[in-house]
Amino acid sequence: MTTPTEPQEQTSIQDYLDGEQATETKHEYLGGQVVAMGGASDKHGLIAGSLHAMLLPAARRKGCQLFMADMKVRVDHDGDSDFYYPDLLLSCQPDDKEPPYYRSQPCLLVEVLSPSTERIDTREKLLAYRLLPSLREYLLLRQDRVHADLYQLGDEGRWQHLVLTRPDEVLALRCLDVAVSLRDVYADVPELLA
Repeated sequence: MTTPTEPQEQTSIQDYLDGEQATETKHEYLGGQVVAMGGASDKHGLIAGSLHAMLLPAARRKGCQLFMADMKVRVDHDGDSDFYYPDLLLSCQPDDKEPPYYRSQPCLLVEVLSPSTERIDTREKLLAYRLLPSLREYLLLRQDRVHADLYQLGDEGRWQHLVLTRPDEVLALRCLDVAVSLRDVYADVPELLA
């Protein structure tokens, strides 16, 4: 028999945002509940860093802001708000620069899958992120093998799911009008390219 757990006290958005500035541990905010995040592996950081380095010149040319790991995305839905830390966040909206600790109008969000976050990234975040009217692309990258899941909003307003698994396949990212090969994304983890 299980014992009911005490419901956690709801934290206000302002208390959450203030708390994030006063701690070294990152937390996500899910409808009033604050959840601590774990650290990332070396492969996780290398893959995210490689993609960031490839996309940054195009982001600058287009006047977009590209953030890695430390910028929160705010998702409002059904009267609640959630804050997540995607691995990469691209915002191209000129009016999406305030407040300084989160963005709410991203064009592209990227998550590098970890064993502990894969279920959340592929289900919860997939559903939550697609609630953002500005979002055009959601990219999931595995860190245990060459594999990309790219969700793109088509011109007709329907989401398409593309799966790429070969190093020579190319990710065509519409938000920045760039194409990058998976070989380049995974270049710093060569054991996955063998």
